[in-house]
Amino acid sequence: MQITEVRVKLVENKDDRLKAFCSVTMDNEFVIRDIKIIEGTGGYFVAMPSRKMSDHCEKCGGKNHLRAKFCNNCGTTLSENRAKKDIKGRMKLHADIAHPINAECRRKIQEKVTSAFEEELEKSKQPGYKPPEMDEPDDEVPEVIS
Repeated sequence: MQITEVRVKLVENKDDRLKAFCSVTMDNEFVIRDIKIIEGTGGYFVAMPSRKMSDHCEKCGGKNHLRAKFCNNCGTTLSENRAKKDIKGRMKLHADIAHPINAECRRKIQEKVTSAFEEELEKSKQPGYKPPEMDEPDDEVPEVIS
């Protein structure tokens, strides 16, 4: 697998730990969007795209994210400890949509993305800087499988 393109969109809020959103293209064929660059205590790190975990209300079956205190559908009070815990005992509130399978792949992505982020950060300091477009329309019409 080769990372053939990284696009970086810097985040405006300078006080936030979230510094940018990225899209990574692999082998000129596959794109992963909504990768986040976050500033941690040991420097920048990459967070893969994820979704909020949810469950269903015991009374009405309505879908609610795990931090919700009340059902979005019927208003019933929801129990507080509905989330499963990870190995460290923290509540698991998000699930990865896409993620590397091994440490080597994670290292490759981390290095390419943080390098592209630092380059974009330098470009942003130049006069007339224009951020890159992140959501370009697809070039091809998808093939219909029957």
